[in-house]
Amino acid sequence: MVDLKNKLSENGLKITPQRLIILEAIYSIDHPTADDIIKYIRKKHSNIATGTVYKVLEKFVEKGLIKKITTDKDVIRFDGIMTPHHHLYSIDSDVIKDYEDEKLDNILKEYFSNRELPGFDIEEITIQIKGRFNN
Repeated sequence: MVDLKNKLSENGLKITPQRLIILEAIYSIDHPTADDIIKYIRKKHSNIATGTVYKVLEKFVEKGLIKKITTDKDVIRFDGIMTPHHHLYSIDSDVIKDYEDEKLDNILKEYFSNRELPGFDIEEITIQIKGRFNN
């Protein structure tokens, strides 16, 4: 399990109960929406305002603690895994799963290291692979 207090302090954020429970939700739910996070925290902390959740999520994104992922259905989800990885996206269910592939990462890095993209500096290369999960 992730050390939530350490995550906050490493990113220069004050440790508060609201921030801790919101970060806990992000790591407990696979690519949650803001609504998923609100439902999760209301089970333990019914007094945390919806506006607080949205402000904290924006602060986490701003500080680089989490990332926003937008699906084809324009649903914003949050990802607490900041190490390089890709996503498998189910077009039927709007479910996102993490996908790690070091060989693919190396191919992409090598490909783009030999390409010049005028006026554009690459910071990160991620792929969202769309399909359907076989259950």
